[in-house]
Amino acid sequence: MTSFSEVIGALDEQGRAPLYQQLQRALRDAIADSRLAADEALPPERDLAEEFKVSRITVRKALDALVGEGLLTRRQGAGTFVASRVEKSFSKLSSFTEDMISRGRRPESVWLSRSSGQVTPEESLTLGLSPGALVYRFNRIRYADGSAMAVEYSTVPGFCLPSESAVEESLYEALDKHGARPVRALQRLRAMLFTAERARLLGVPDGSPGLLIERRGFLRDGRVVELTQSYYRGDAYDFVAELNTGAS
Repeated sequence: MTSFSEVIGALDEQGRAPLYQQLQRALRDAIADSRLAADEALPPERDLAEEFKVSRITVRKALDALVGEGLLTRRQGAGTFVASRVEKSFSKLSSFTEDMISRGRRPESVWLSRSSGQVTPEESLTLGLSPGALVYRFNRIRYADGSAMAVEYSTVPGFCLPSESAVEESLYEALDKHGARPVRALQRLRAMLFTAERARLLGVPDGSPGLLIERRGFLRDGRVVELTQSYYRGDAYDFVAELNTGAS
């Protein structure tokens, strides 16, 4: 039976780098070149400590760092696993919560703010609202299986919801409940680097690469019911689109 150290390589006690950094690097490299597959379970921390002849604190420090990078994920009562990248299709209009549940992952949100106020000039232009119109604003961190995936900012016209507290876990679920779920959307995707504040919220280094998705959702009558900016971790998300020539 192949030992785990044979899969990821041995540590060098005489090396210049601390042992936890060596273990962290060895695991990162093994994930990068697919020696460790997505959703593969790692041995328990105690077993890793015994095999590599290091303390459990050293193992925990290495694993914590990789969880923070989004390369590993911890599942309560099950252990530590190699994280799988999420594929998001541009051809389907669905919420983050629906995407995660459909992939067998556990979605969560940490609210940063839920508020109401008058529409700003920029929001007024994008949402097609009159000056002074009421809007609701939602800002939260989105998680999957305990790992931070994105920071999300949404603005919704006041006619869509009775109050900002109407949104609990899923914005689309709340909009659907009140007859204002979008039926189509325009999305724009661009690469960006995380600012210090957003990097801190997602637990990634300042300046890490990410993806910004700007979405406008529409009702059947053409009214805009959602303006969302989502800042996704570039190491955790892949966006895919099905293309065809249109020829029969």
